[in-house]
Amino acid sequence: MSIYVGNLSYEVKEDDLRQVFAEYGTVKNVQLPIDRETGRMRGFGFVEMESDAQETAAIEALDTAEWMGRSLKVNKAKPKTEGGSSGGRRGGDGGSSGRY
Repeated sequence: MSIYVGNLSYEVKEDDLRQVFAEYGTVKNVQLPIDRETGRMRGFGFVEMESDAQETAAIEALDTAEWMGRSLKVNKAKPKTEGGSSGGRRGGDGGSSGRY
C-alpha cells in the first residue's frame, strides 16, 4: 500500500519527502508526479513504506502537519482505477439528450 501526500509545496523534491517520512520507518519509494504541460510538480506525491505499521505511524503524525509553509494532507492512497475519467464524459452525454 502507499501513502498519498497532498498540498505539497511545488518546491519539494523526492529527497525532501524521503527524509520526512524516514523518521517513521524505511521508505521504499517516493513518487512526485509532474504535469506534462507545465513540467512542474503537481502538488502531491506518493510514499511507500516498508510496513503497514510504519505507514500508519507516518499518516497519524503527518496528516495536517505544517511543512514548507503548507498544511499536509496525508492518507492511504486509493487504488488507481482504469478509465476513471470516462464516467464523467458519459454523464455529460446523458444530460444533453433531453435538449432536443
